[in-house]
Amino acid sequence: MPAWAKTLRRLTIPLLLGVSLAGSAGAQTSDLVSNTALRVCADPANYPMSAKDESGFENKLAEFVAAKLDLPVQYTWYPMATGFIRNTLRAKQCDIVMGYAQGHELVLNTNHYFTSVYTLIVPDTSDLAAVEALTDPALKGRRIGIIAGTPPAAHLARHGLIGKSKGYNLVVDRRHESPAVDMLDDLKSGEIDAAVLWGPLGGPLVKTDYPGFKVIPLIKEELPPRLFYRITMGVRIGEKVWQRQLNSLIRRNQDEINALLNEAGVPLVTDLGTEVMEISN
Repeated sequence: MPAWAKTLRRLTIPLLLGVSLAGSAGAQTSDLVSNTALRVCADPANYPMSAKDESGFENKLAEFVAAKLDLPVQYTWYPMATGFIRNTLRAKQCDIVMGYAQGHELVLNTNHYFTSVYTLIVPDTSDLAAVEALTDPALKGRRIGIIAGTPPAAHLARHGLIGKSKGYNLVVDRRHESPAVDMLDDLKSGEIDAAVLWGPLGGPLVKTDYPGFKVIPLIKEELPPRLFYRITMGVRIGEKVWQRQLNSLIRRNQDEINALLNEAGVPLVTDLGTEVMEISN
């Protein structure tokens, strides 16, 4: 597996979905899955996705799911870094991780419930606001913020943009360091001219804290590595009954899921990453 793919999977954003369970809401799906609470494995400091004060958009989605299931939400908090799955899902402390890239080998993936893409973020008054792709000549000579080791870095290198870019750490303890916020603060101060961020991270941050910025989904990049990813929920390997129930929930409530994510500012794209989805709330 390419290094950038492994990196993306470490970066995967936790996203809980709004779904409803057919039949008995509290029905136990296996000997391991709780029938008394929706037990969610989550990072306590991964805002705008998850946060211990439950201010993240996945927390709001968790409340939606719990209401549908007629269950309370119960969190197991652990930093999403090395050991996250081992110490949460595999340790049977919780039953579901909200937001794993499709095909992750450490979990059993549900069907994907949204597709998103990396984005270019610029001030809406900048001459870069008309840029639609990293191949645009207007980006030449500009200082671009990039999370080191993420897939867009390969594109910056290919297009001769990496030399003046400013790198930000990928693997950090978000309780003490927030590279995405640091990057957007640098963009606000003029330290950098543009920022490249994973959409479910950058989009909501811009919506809540940086209203003067424009978020441009990078859907026109044709060469690898791809910049769009399908996001699933992760359950314990072997929990096929639980997986099938969640797949049904996703299918039955996709419009509500889309609306919740859209309200949060998550840029949603089609499954092939070629078009932005227009969602009406």
